[in-house]
Amino acid sequence: MTFFRLFKILTVFRAYQLDELLPKHRSSKWLRTLLFCLFWVRPKAKNQEIGERLRQALQELGPVWIKFGQMVSTRRDVLPKHIAEALARLQDQVISFDGKMARQLIESALEQPIDHYFSDFDEKPLAAASIAQVHTAVLKRSQAEVVIKVLRPNILPVIQADIGLMYWVAKQFTKRIKSGEKLRAVEIVHDYEMTLLKELDLQKEAYNTVRLRDNFINSDTLYIPYVYQDLCRKNVIVEERIKGIPISDIEQLKQNNVNMKLLAERGVQAFFTQVFRDNFFHADMHPGNIFVDITDPQNPRYIGIDCAIIGILSNDDQRYLAENFLAFFNRDYRKIAETYIASGWVPETTDAIALEMAMRNVCEPAFAKPLAEISFSQILLQLFQVARQFDMDIQPQLTLLEKTLFYIEGLGRQLYPELDLWQTAKPFLEKWYQDKYSAKKILRQAWKSLPEWRTLLPQLPEKLNDFERTTKQMNVQLNQINQELQHSKKRERMLYGMLGLVCALCIMILIVR
Repeated sequence: MTFFRLFKILTVFRAYQLDELLPKHRSSKWLRTLLFCLFWVRPKAKNQEIGERLRQALQELGPVWIKFGQMVSTRRDVLPKHIAEALARLQDQVISFDGKMARQLIESALEQPIDHYFSDFDEKPLAAASIAQVHTAVLKRSQAEVVIKVLRPNILPVIQADIGLMYWVAKQFTKRIKSGEKLRAVEIVHDYEMTLLKELDLQKEAYNTVRLRDNFINSDTLYIPYVYQDLCRKNVIVEERIKGIPISDIEQLKQNNVNMKLLAERGVQAFFTQVFRDNFFHADMHPGNIFVDITDPQNPRYIGIDCAIIGILSNDDQRYLAENFLAFFNRDYRKIAETYIASGWVPETTDAIALEMAMRNVCEPAFAKPLAEISFSQILLQLFQVARQFDMDIQPQLTLLEKTLFYIEGLGRQLYPELDLWQTAKPFLEKWYQDKYSAKKILRQAWKSLPEWRTLLPQLPEKLNDFERTTKQMNVQLNQINQELQHSKKRERMLYGMLGLVCALCIMILIVR
């Protein structure tokens, strides 16, 4: 199955003439040769530009590849404009499946005819994405406008085939590439697999949406639609229908006099609030999942949908990440190096001075630019790459966060090219860190834990006696083991001595004879 899928991918690349995208380097010669050998594959979209050919190829290959295209389409500062614009259409213009099939899937999931719960069900999809598509309807019991999201039929085998191929490539990479194990490629593929599988369970998405909505109730920054949980199933989710302008429609936002600077800054604020205040962040914020509420154009608010992929950090990762960001903002490279070592992201034996110098070499050239032109996510990626030279293990949770920041910064710069992350993110992080780890906060936590100490203190003498008894017993056992080892060594010496004596006697007997 893996090799069949690999063959399919190569034929699609050949059909859409994507060898044009390969770098002119000797390392890509073998792939060019392989594609050239598929001479019988008929070309497709011959008169289309490379961006459109790439979009069609990714769409033909399926959801895993469409997701990749969605991610890179946000980086207008990295991709040529015509390629980015073509890939942006993957966000909500994927080919849909038959509306009658969608109706059957919804009725099967709810175990009732669709007219039992809904009126005005539209078989023509409102939007189609890589994993599912969305239909509009009206909820009979409240006359509320809703959207019904339903998974594509038979999607799991396609995903499993691509994931199987990715595992094969990761294993080959680990075996054949020097230091391949340090990149933990198989673990990254596993993490990506878990992420995709989460998208195939719409009941989990419903839970994530409810929790994220609760975190931003009455917020001016972000709105999350209401979920009708009683109508949600593994392959169906029913939500409030939102009204807003797609974040990618820059022209319409400008025509409605939306405050673009405030909108861009609020995107950054929403990201850092989710990561640090709530430790529960939407990790799939590509433009197809974000709309703008322009009820008040000078006070715009984001609308987030499709909450299937959620990121969560450990408390330690959260703290070290905040320290790392603040050190970066303050150009404190020694602190960055110390943070990487203290967090365990690199081995504790790492030379802090050498790591500091490597970090400085990455960051200082960037600071030569105006702050508004510095790509924060790009610098973070480069810092991780430098750390890998010092045996940093790939951290899947940080990779997910890095991807989300990649999206957010790309969107922010698209909305307002002069977006200054320093001005937006640094005050937020400084306040959060001060509130979280200030002496006042620590004293408050200690005060809250007083009832627990009141219970533990009477038991303290007994616990200390138990510890002392355990220590004595361990010392006795260690002494016994040491004595046995000494006896064993003596027996070994005696045995070797006897063997030596026997050998000597044998040699003497042979000589005498």
